[in-house]
Amino acid sequence: MISVFRGSWALFLGMLLLMVGNGLQGSLLGVRGDIEGFSTFQLSIIMSGYFVGFLFGSKMAPEMIRRVGHVRVFAALGSFISAILILFPVITDPIAWTLLRVGIGFCFSGVYVTAESWLNNAATNETRGQTLSVYLIVQMAGIVAAQGVLALGDPSGFILFIVPSVLVSLAFAPILLSITPAPAFDTTKSMSFRELFGASPLGCVGIFLLGGVFSALFGMAAVYGTSEGLSLGEISIFIASIYLGGLVLQFPIGWVSDRMDRRLLIMAVSIAGAAAAVAAMMLGGYFPAILVCAFLIGGFSNPLYALLIAYTNDFLELEDMAAASGGLIFINGIGAIAGPVVTGQLMDFAGPSGFFMFIGFMLAGIGIYGAWRSTRRAAPQVSDTGTYAHISQTATAVAVEVAQEFAIEAAQEELQESAT
Repeated sequence: MISVFRGSWALFLGMLLLMVGNGLQGSLLGVRGDIEGFSTFQLSIIMSGYFVGFLFGSKMAPEMIRRVGHVRVFAALGSFISAILILFPVITDPIAWTLLRVGIGFCFSGVYVTAESWLNNAATNETRGQTLSVYLIVQMAGIVAAQGVLALGDPSGFILFIVPSVLVSLAFAPILLSITPAPAFDTTKSMSFRELFGASPLGCVGIFLLGGVFSALFGMAAVYGTSEGLSLGEISIFIASIYLGGLVLQFPIGWVSDRMDRRLLIMAVSIAGAAAAVAAMMLGGYFPAILVCAFLIGGFSNPLYALLIAYTNDFLELEDMAAASGGLIFINGIGAIAGPVVTGQLMDFAGPSGFFMFIGFMLAGIGIYGAWRSTRRAAPQVSDTGTYAHISQTATAVAVEVAQEFAIEAAQEELQESAT
């Protein structure tokens, strides 16, 4: 893993700065929106806008790259991000913020697609799995570091909006100055939703519900914190706990998934995450308990994404795995768009505890549906399942395809070993 980081340190540094900038603006808007007097429903629409833009960006960015190249797309979208971040404190209107969030989601998606294609180009067959692991660590570390920056600033001023703008601008330097030439960009043929659902109903339903969980955690955690009356420092620690849990538990859950029935593990992890959400609802007035619950929710929900992808791969032919990535990303994106809106409605109805109510309901839904599916089809033998690849929901279709390629290569190696 050290050799992977040494070979692509500039790319990882650039991605770290991008994640700090993105993680900071997501949390900051939830706090600043409350200061500006925005309602919970208005903030939920604003937060949902990011995922609308991200979904469209993931679809349009590949064509933009094919037309004008990686460097131009990366530089242009990065410039738009820097400008949009500075506009937030200037135009404090819910409709304007929603449109800006759509724009920033679109731009970040395109930037991630570009950077991840470079990352894939830098990886070899031998280092692809380790590259995905380092990329996951960088993503999580960036979001956690962003919460530390948030705690040090004044959300009512301009500085915290300028900082992510500067960080995104600085992210260009290590990436653009260290990588030549730009990689070729190819996309795989997509698989129809009917075929994908037929292959793995649990994978499709689970990915959809998990999209709502992720967008609620990423977009509404700061809104929950302000509604609960937490201080700025407490909000920062609360959000950081979610992603620390996702980072710490991702690797042991991934290790276990390669050694047992993945469907049972999906059910167990989902129910455990739902139980943590219920506990958070019951212990809402005790901050240390909320931090423990946040750590567990993040720790159980974040690995579910890679777990569901690996489970879906268990029912696909090797040649269909990469084609399935586009459908899985789209299904997850639809769920992500709806997540903040539904969470906002529940928070208006039930108060701040509606945040955990939504997360608990979604995670429980995955576990219950998994239990029902276990009565409809037998699980594959552990010896016949593919390899778990570490990846988070902040990644685009490019990184998911890299994970699929890693699974294909691992499966092919196992076939060769069994044949010899």
